[in-house]
Amino acid sequence: MAEHKEQRPIRTGPYPELTVPAVLVGWGLGILIALSIGYAALILGFSIEGSELAAILGFGILRGLLRRNSIVENNINQTIASAVNGASSGMMFSVPALFILGQTDFNAYVMVFACIAGAFLGIAFIIPLRKQMIDYERLTYPGGVAVATILKSPGAGIRKAILLLAGAGVSAILHFGSQLTGFENWNIGAAIGLPEYMNGVWYVSLLTVGVGFIAGRGGFFFIVGGYVCYWILAPMLSAAGLLPTADTLQSMDTSMPGFLRVSLFRPVGIGMLIGGALTGIALAFPLIISAIKSMQSAAKVKSGLAQDEMPIKLLYFAIGGAALLLFVIAIYSTEHMSFLRGGVMALLGTLWIWVAGVILSECIGRTNWSPLSGMTLIAVTILIIISSGLGDKEAIISSVLVGAAACVAMSQATDLMLDLKTGYLVGALPRKQQMAQFIGAWLGPIVIMALIFVLHNAYGLGSERLPAPQGQVLASMVNGILGGDVPLQKYIAGASLGAILSASGVGGLGVLVGLGFYLPFNIVLTYSIGTLIRIFSDWKFGKLWGEEVGIPVAAGFIIGEALVGVGFAISYIIAGMG
Repeated sequence: MAEHKEQRPIRTGPYPELTVPAVLVGWGLGILIALSIGYAALILGFSIEGSELAAILGFGILRGLLRRNSIVENNINQTIASAVNGASSGMMFSVPALFILGQTDFNAYVMVFACIAGAFLGIAFIIPLRKQMIDYERLTYPGGVAVATILKSPGAGIRKAILLLAGAGVSAILHFGSQLTGFENWNIGAAIGLPEYMNGVWYVSLLTVGVGFIAGRGGFFFIVGGYVCYWILAPMLSAAGLLPTADTLQSMDTSMPGFLRVSLFRPVGIGMLIGGALTGIALAFPLIISAIKSMQSAAKVKSGLAQDEMPIKLLYFAIGGAALLLFVIAIYSTEHMSFLRGGVMALLGTLWIWVAGVILSECIGRTNWSPLSGMTLIAVTILIIISSGLGDKEAIISSVLVGAAACVAMSQATDLMLDLKTGYLVGALPRKQQMAQFIGAWLGPIVIMALIFVLHNAYGLGSERLPAPQGQVLASMVNGILGGDVPLQKYIAGASLGAILSASGVGGLGVLVGLGFYLPFNIVLTYSIGTLIRIFSDWKFGKLWGEEVGIPVAAGFIIGEALVGVGFAISYIIAGMG
């Protein structure tokens, strides 16, 4: 008698792609990742691409728990999650400036709608360029390639999800204990006899270690900036007798490291961030020309767009509707905004979203580096000049509001192109990915706005706990434009140094070193642990070990600590209300 074998059903038709589970899981993971990366951005001053985290976690849920086996469905889940997270960099680089400037009575609902409008504009403007940038020019988009690699290795994806959750658990436990005991900094320098000005205090944070590991060699120059400040320049100032005495510091109610950072290193660092970001944009001019040619070529491709992309009429509707919403928001952002001024702000904001989104997509496609902060500085500078006749308060609120919308739009444009590159490599339908981006993009501004208020009420944006470096830079820029009291000489010196470093040919060098100058040195010291571990592991175990084991664990460090930090912030607010 022949042995009976179980007959497995034969799949017919296309694999599940834009499904209800993919959307729901994408929203859930997007909220988780946006909270984590948004929190980290306020500490470190730069954001992390969320697509890889979403792909790893999506595998754990869709394949590990729900037993679904469609690679393109996981791609949609990852696209939606990263679209939600797209607001984290866009808003964390801009909105905190309002809190740092003391303008906290703005309309948060208007801000959220502005950022949603900006997100839709960024997506709609970039979609027609997919075929040109990905199909024809074959831009690399290293981040998109990395995510495609994860999606193509089902077993590795589930294993990475387990490692990520393990890392999150360890990080959450450590940070929980740190918060309960108050042991947030470890003064190793005092134990080994370092002079106070060398500031040998380490920040107790696995999140910071995780970010350093993920950045790897790319974060080396960030470390260099901090070490130059406290372990080279500070000893030189001490040897020259230029540091204040202990009695002077006591009268100023500050420490030696605090004095050095506030009076010297931080303003120079702000200048370096500005000079480095603007120089990076200037060096990207050839990419601007390439982007314009891409737009011209894309306009001639009709048949491909009709088959692969969302209907062009729908994109026109999205652009028109979002631009109109931006105009209405600009009008209602302040009490004395005229229709003409509001119209000009909305028009320039829309045009800047279009141009900057394309430039950034070209930059990240070719170099994996995006000068988003520089583009945001330029946008807010233009907008605040237009609104300067309204009075300082209204000018600040209206310009940052529209500038935040532009920043979110630029972030969404680059995120979508990365995800479309992933979809191109795994066989996804571009049209469905584009729909998924719209499905996820509206949720991010709501989540991030709530997070900003929670963290500000608990810790204060711009504080030692949450330095919000990009918000500080933007606030300083606004003060300078409006004629505030700013250390112009230090800003100019820093901007010159940042420009020179960025002109060296290393992408973002001026910005990275500037962040090292600006941030508290305890964060830089801890960050250096992660970077050095990554360099050592790549040398000792090979790059594959870092990608398969190290990065998932490091990503877990970020998520675990961030969620505990947000949880404690919420508990502080509830306790304060009681």
